[in-house]
Amino acid sequence: MNGWTIDHVAIVVADLEATIALYTGTLGFAQLYREIVADQGIEAVGIRTGDSVIELLRPLSEDSPIAKFRGDAATKMHHIAYRVGDIVAELARLKAEGVRLIDETPRKGAHGNTIAFLHPKSTGGVLTELCQPAR
Repeated sequence: MNGWTIDHVAIVVADLEATIALYTGTLGFAQLYREIVADQGIEAVGIRTGDSVIELLRPLSEDSPIAKFRGDAATKMHHIAYRVGDIVAELARLKAEGVRLIDETPRKGAHGNTIAFLHPKSTGGVLTELCQPAR
């Protein structure tokens, strides 16, 4: 057992305000955070659903890679993120196992997390994020 837990599931959205209203109003979940992550070209909104988080991602530009990923869809699942205790050690372990890394060095993510992405070609077609919460 590797000690990973699901941190969040990220969804790219076309209409952030309408999607926030759906999750917080209609479904009754709580908004945890909202912030611009300029170096990733997104606005991120965290929605608490019980013990889990849905992270809504709005591209800051319609010509950004994440907007192109969404395409014409109103929403599209983007990635699943797993919380880890030591992201540097996990990246080294995964690289040694032959996992293709998008980020070989962790970087700053939303709400102070340190993050790194694993390539979908090594994770069954699913974009996977490792995140280590700020201490």
